[in-house]
Amino acid sequence: MTWTRWIGFSLLLALLEGCVQTKRVSLREGPREYVSYDYDQILQRWTRSGSVVALAEFDDLLTVSATFQSWDFRWAYTIRYAEDYRLTVEQRQALLDETLAETREEHRFYVALYGPNRRWNDLSRKDSAWVVRLIDDKGNETPARQIKPIPRPGAVERTYFPYSNVWRQSFYIIFPTRREDGTPTIAHDARWFGLRFAGAQGHSDLIWELEPG
Repeated sequence: MTWTRWIGFSLLLALLEGCVQTKRVSLREGPREYVSYDYDQILQRWTRSGSVVALAEFDDLLTVSATFQSWDFRWAYTIRYAEDYRLTVEQRQALLDETLAETREEHRFYVALYGPNRRWNDLSRKDSAWVVRLIDDKGNETPARQIKPIPRPGAVERTYFPYSNVWRQSFYIIFPTRREDGTPTIAHDARWFGLRFAGAQGHSDLIWELEPG
């Protein structure tokens, strides 16, 4: 593939990615009527991807995909997981109750990324090249409360987050739902929220646009 075709193909992918990422989501709670085969569609709804590229050298400094584990996502995930592992009705309900309760205490993201320097891209290290913040359009920026590396993503991660692979480093990134003063980290009237990856080499924002109300 020539450089001209490669650049054109990359721009096409970026445009397609942008179209996918404009689909709005909702943080509303309440029961869902999902079945196991709905999971792939719900995963796509709650997943965003982005890159930091040094244009002068055509060097991909960071490529990242992230899934926000919202109330809606967790409901679909639990239904799929319960079907795959043949859980009883009681076991499924207990898992669902537990995971939905967590959404009131934390905003959790599953993140998989790669770049040319694996050490720099380890978000759990103090000397990581990237700082990650939860942002919204009201100007709120919240640092992560916890970043949990997943040293070797296994069958669960590879199956339920298929953008995970041997070249990518995976993490759970957890933010509080409220700051110390009690205000929400994602404003109730926010039009969008996202993850910001920023550092000396550049930055990339992964954005989830919200439905009105």
